[in-house]
Amino acid sequence: GTALLPRVYGPWPLSGSKSKPSLPIRVSLQPPMATAAAAAGDATRRKRGRGGKGPNSDLSRTLTDCTRRGDAAAAMAAFDAAVSGPDAAPDLRLAAHQYNQLLHLLASADRAAFPAHPAAAARRVFAHMLGAGAPPSEATITSLARVVAADAEGADEAFGLVSTMREKYGLAPRLRSYSPVLAAFRRAGEAGKAYAVETHMAASAVSPEEPELATLLEVSAKAGDADKVYEYMHKLRRAVGCVKEETAEVLEGWFRSDKAATAGKAEWDVCQVKDAIVANGGGCHQLGWLQSGLWTVQRVKVGAEGKCAGCGCCLASVDIDMEDTQKFADSISGLALERETKANFSQFQEWLEAHKEYEAIVDGANIALYQQNFAEGGFSLVQVCASSYTVF
Repeated sequence: GTALLPRVYGPWPLSGSKSKPSLPIRVSLQPPMATAAAAAGDATRRKRGRGGKGPNSDLSRTLTDCTRRGDAAAAMAAFDAAVSGPDAAPDLRLAAHQYNQLLHLLASADRAAFPAHPAAAARRVFAHMLGAGAPPSEATITSLARVVAADAEGADEAFGLVSTMREKYGLAPRLRSYSPVLAAFRRAGEAGKAYAVETHMAASAVSPEEPELATLLEVSAKAGDADKVYEYMHKLRRAVGCVKEETAEVLEGWFRSDKAATAGKAEWDVCQVKDAIVANGGGCHQLGWLQSGLWTVQRVKVGAEGKCAGCGCCLASVDIDMEDTQKFADSISGLALERETKANFSQFQEWLEAHKEYEAIVDGANIALYQQNFAEGGFSLVQVCASSYTVF
């Protein structure tokens, strides 16, 4: 604990003297009182490092161990004892991630192993978190919503938690925040409330994926809402390339239902349908259910050439629809305006508008450099001239 200078030996004996040199002398940089205080401080720090405890150190260790084992009941027992037991600390405050640990454990708790429904315990944890001044995160609200939504009567409360997290806490909900709420309304058969969740998702710029769309399809089919089934089928078509088994079963259930057999228009304009199919890329018309009657539902394979093994027809080649085409064209124009001289590109657009008879325009530089990726390759004017007499 004492700062030392290098050893200084002295006094040295004179030449011819028989006296012995004295012992080495230590020279301290600090006065005695300061040295003692520093030594005492070091001892205190060492003591704290070895055996000191914070007010929630035992609880923290217990939570970490319970999280590792997935034991929600033991974690809540330790939390309740620390908060309201005989040895409770009046100023107990956990870190935000420790509250999240508890809520995550409760959200994934085994109902058989947990003595009571986790929703009440989750509410206690969240109330203590707010009271302690620990800021909740999106994961906090999402875990709480998962626990509450699993309660038989907690769907509305869970939706309230998710839909107000931005206003109350400045948090942006994510897709995982909405999924348990949608699942709860599906179990309850609340189609209207499930649609309200999807509306809130759109307002939050959150797009549903296959599990959420399958949930919306299922709740719509059970409610017999043919228009909503049609809407979510097309959203599923745009979002998913190949559906999972669970989603396929939902779709099959709808087409085998009585409501699906009676849904459909008795009359329609054939020319309007054809124009709509072209506008939508050749794959569908999106004008709703046409005609009515029983559907033939079977699972078939499609060959490499696109031929259906069930009906024998060849599937149509689907292009992007007009809306996506316009978005693509706008994005290309935006990139060109960033990289090229704006006036030159504007003139090129005007030229294109005046020469609509051309279906395709090929860049001359690309023709000149076509297949020139070798040592002697270069800008080939021969290829440019040759292309002038070629119809692409």
